[in-house]
Amino acid sequence: MTYLYYKSTTSTTEPKISDKTIAEWKHLAAKKNWRITQLPNGFYQTEVNNKDNLSNWVDITRRETIEGAEAAIDSSVEHFSKKLEYIKGPKVVKTFK
Repeated sequence: MTYLYYKSTTSTTEPKISDKTIAEWKHLAAKKNWRITQLPNGFYQTEVNNKDNLSNWVDITRRETIEGAEAAIDSSVEHFSKKLEYIKGPKVVKTFK
């Protein structure tokens, strides 16, 4: 029964993600495009440079510590790296004899 449900609810087509979106995900997945700035109130702000204008930085999150800000960047980089990996399609993780 599980197999029949799987066949009726899964799609074998590739996801329709635009090239512009993929380019943006690649940009966000590269840690070199991120930075941390300290705000006047002592908090830290994570920023990513604009893909179209590299001298323009866009603020993303604010954190109390620099460690928290770096963890937020690492999480974002990991998130977009996974999105790029998923659009490649399914991969075999285990086979049986």
